[in-house]
Amino acid sequence: MNTPLATARPSAAQNTQRYDAVIIGAGIGGLYQLYRLREAGLKVLAIDAGSGVGGTWYWNRYPGARVDSPSHVYQYWFSEELNNAWNWSERFPAQPETERYLNFVADRFALRKDIQFSTRVLACDFDETQERWQITTDKGITLNAKYLISCAGTLSTPLKNLFVGEKSFKGEVYHTARWPKEPVDFTGKRVGVVGTGATGIQVVQTIAPQVNALTVFQRTAPYTIPMRNQRYTDADRAALKARFHEIKALARNSFVGFDFDFTYGAFYDATPEARRAILEMLWNDGSLALWAGSYGELFVDEGVNNEVSAFVREKMAARIKDPALIKKLVPTDYGFGTRRVPLDTGYLETFLRPNVEIVDIKAAPIERIVENGVQTADGKIHEQDALILATGFDASTGALTQIDIRGRDQQLLRDEWAHDLRTTLGLMVHKFPNLFLTAAPLSPGAALCNAPTCLQHQVEWITDCIDFLEKNQRAVIEPTLAQQDRWVAHHDEMAATSLVAKTRSWYTGANVDGKPKRLLAYAGGVNVYREHCDAVAAQGYAEFRIN
Repeated sequence: MNTPLATARPSAAQNTQRYDAVIIGAGIGGLYQLYRLREAGLKVLAIDAGSGVGGTWYWNRYPGARVDSPSHVYQYWFSEELNNAWNWSERFPAQPETERYLNFVADRFALRKDIQFSTRVLACDFDETQERWQITTDKGITLNAKYLISCAGTLSTPLKNLFVGEKSFKGEVYHTARWPKEPVDFTGKRVGVVGTGATGIQVVQTIAPQVNALTVFQRTAPYTIPMRNQRYTDADRAALKARFHEIKALARNSFVGFDFDFTYGAFYDATPEARRAILEMLWNDGSLALWAGSYGELFVDEGVNNEVSAFVREKMAARIKDPALIKKLVPTDYGFGTRRVPLDTGYLETFLRPNVEIVDIKAAPIERIVENGVQTADGKIHEQDALILATGFDASTGALTQIDIRGRDQQLLRDEWAHDLRTTLGLMVHKFPNLFLTAAPLSPGAALCNAPTCLQHQVEWITDCIDFLEKNQRAVIEPTLAQQDRWVAHHDEMAATSLVAKTRSWYTGANVDGKPKRLLAYAGGVNVYREHCDAVAAQGYAEFRIN
């Protein structure tokens, strides 16, 4: 795994600060967790490595960065007044607008005063004598807290140093997940983009008209749906705001946390003509509804998946027309929806431009970076003035495995997860008392969920659990090994039915060398997951060890 074996710590803390709870991260989840725990009367501090709030939307400011969840579900649900006070400008907002929204939330609820910015957590040790967490930061400060909550995010730890010779390159190098705040001008330059996932797609389609020459290094061709964005009018916004409670309920009770679900009946109950009509309608909607709002069998039935995949391939091929490009850009080696499905704005058509070239690095992998470009295994050197690395993340686990987190008996979470990815409900881990997780392995939020939907649900569960402990004057909660084993077994049972688990992707950890291979996200659906979590709370957390 691309994580350090040990994390350096300051030799001595300058001082110690005491809190009821410490939160790692000030993105969508961290801001809401801070708000909820403060409302519950706790003394709370959130810590973030960035100089401002936003999490993903603070760091990911690369050219073309844009949400591919509709803005009316990519938001908070805890305050209708907040919803009414903010006006989204379009259906799929660009990064600056999403970042402004999160800053608006932080200002409206005065959250900044309880956030320590530009600070990294180095180590978290559970003191079994005190039954409290000791958190060490790179500022030489030790924080003492009863509860430790990770809101560090699913896609927050970029994969770096993947290629031999990166430091030898004489040109500019950028990683999409650590893009500079200052504008970057690629005018007249030869630019290489490594990676064609959702991020790579947005970068490629955005910078192609600016550059002299664009070389796209692709290992796996993505299925992609043309985004149908729209600017909102006052009437559009008023109509959506009037449906606040309806949309909230739909999102929280759907399969992947959107306001659409599998509402068209069983696939084979419809005639081929009727099925085609549904697929056409959802394709024309220009959203992720074709993926997560068409037919549930898409995820579990190879026959259904083959038919839908053929439909999408046909649509993609019609956009390109060039047989050579179709062979390169239209995937045939895996099924639609079993890997991350991006939305695009003219991505496929970008390759019809004379200044754009695609390089198949599955056929001839990148061998090394040299001082003037990229050398592939066929011996060719692709000369570049700048490189953009859209090479992905150590999803769901990376943010925590880069920190020394030690629970009971000095158990190191990094070691635990290097052996096997195991959690209880994706919310807690055996041997790590009072450590709560969001977007962690074995929950929908790890990959298969509209992020704000799942993050808010998990924050609410965590807050209710802490409130239960405080009201009952309990010090510690920890999942038992037997309880965790049952959840892992249930997770694996759901995964075994899913075609997603059978496809190599970051969804299964296949993009990180040495990472245990298990479907990161719970595949039973957001609605079913919520029922499991609610049942645990309703039983008074009976299966947990509570002191």
